[in-house]
Amino acid sequence: MASSRRGRALLGLVLALAAAIPAAAQAPAQCRAGTVYLTIDTGWGREAEQIAAILRRHGVRATLFVANEPTVTGDRSLGPGWAAFWRARAAEGHVFASHTDRHWYFRADAGPGRVRYVSRTREGEEVLDQAGMCRELARPIERLREAAPDATVLPLWRAPGGITTPNAVRMAEACGLHHQGWTANGFLGDELSSDTQPNAALARRALATIRDGEVLVMHWGVRSRRDPYANVLEEAITGLQARGFCFATLPPGGRR
Repeated sequence: MASSRRGRALLGLVLALAAAIPAAAQAPAQCRAGTVYLTIDTGWGREAEQIAAILRRHGVRATLFVANEPTVTGDRSLGPGWAAFWRARAAEGHVFASHTDRHWYFRADAGPGRVRYVSRTREGEEVLDQAGMCRELARPIERLREAAPDATVLPLWRAPGGITTPNAVRMAEACGLHHQGWTANGFLGDELSSDTQPNAALARRALATIRDGEVLVMHWGVRSRRDPYANVLEEAITGLQARGFCFATLPPGGRR
């Protein structure tokens, strides 16, 4: 009985001491360097499964900006051949947003409520009005939901290349979508030539320059890059985590 009383007294003392310690001191030293937001644009898709495995291995959830682009498989990124891929990403807790349907570029405003929209290879061009802009931003999400009905979709969008015009931004806002770019230090460089910007140099730069609140950008593979950035992504992620950064999906209002 005496032993039991001593045990209860000791437990009470431990609980009292714990209560006296500030909560921050009791919690593990997580996110001591801050939070960063990884975003992934559709891209060529060549390293998609490799990248997805790396994110899964390290508990990283990203914000995925989707467009219906041509891919390494000969399909388009939001076509039937990619449905299982997007369902898996939604099940893992990644969130989604629009990257336009055709992945053309906003080149200039064309009068009030109108914007010139041009394909990269100039095989197509259109002047979008308000209704056309809303359709272009809504269609990739409609395609995504055909594959992954339960996907979490944020009221955000990203222009191809991050290139906007004043009208494009205003017209998208009228569709209920805020434009989300990336921060200067968040450009991971996977679109650059691997001859002039090798993976090791890109990883070193990321670890040296990324700060709290950065919005990072990369793709599920870039056709023109000879040494895929996916080969160094794990090093970049683990390096940032070792520095005390946490990864999070973007909030619904985005990050400015």
